[in-house]
Amino acid sequence: MRPLTEQDIRSSFVNCSKGEARRLAVPRDLAERPWEDLDFLGWRDPGAPDRTHLVTEREGRLVGVAMRFQPARRGFLQRSLCSLCLTSHPRGGVSLMTARKAGAAGREGNSVGLYMCTDLACSLYVRGKKVPETGARFEESLTLEEQIARTTGNLHAFLDKLAA
Repeated sequence: MRPLTEQDIRSSFVNCSKGEARRLAVPRDLAERPWEDLDFLGWRDPGAPDRTHLVTEREGRLVGVAMRFQPARRGFLQRSLCSLCLTSHPRGGVSLMTARKAGAAGREGNSVGLYMCTDLACSLYVRGKKVPETGARFEESLTLEEQIARTTGNLHAFLDKLAA
């Protein structure tokens, strides 16, 4: 992914108003992000701990999504699997991220959810740049490029549901 500016990020959101995008907290460490290893930029809003945001490149344009963060319930599962990168985490490592749909459907209250790595570091887990708390990911027969393609394909499927 190419390095993003604050303006790039704010103008990319598809499921919130321009005013909401203008007010959201953008990461201050954009210059330090490992852009070459990211399929998407994901972060939690420090001022609103139940909100997360994601920005990715798709078909030559940026697509930003505002989401609500729902931690897994106590006693729910001992282990869980991220729907994007298929990384297994102990309790609390995967959370439901819910996004209001784009357009009229979103204004009517319709949303789409996805279980994702709570820290939104899917790209780094796939590339082995970050190790899950369990110490390792499942060994796969897919190449790294195929795993990256699967992760971005899963993300694009989520974005398609938001636009539908």
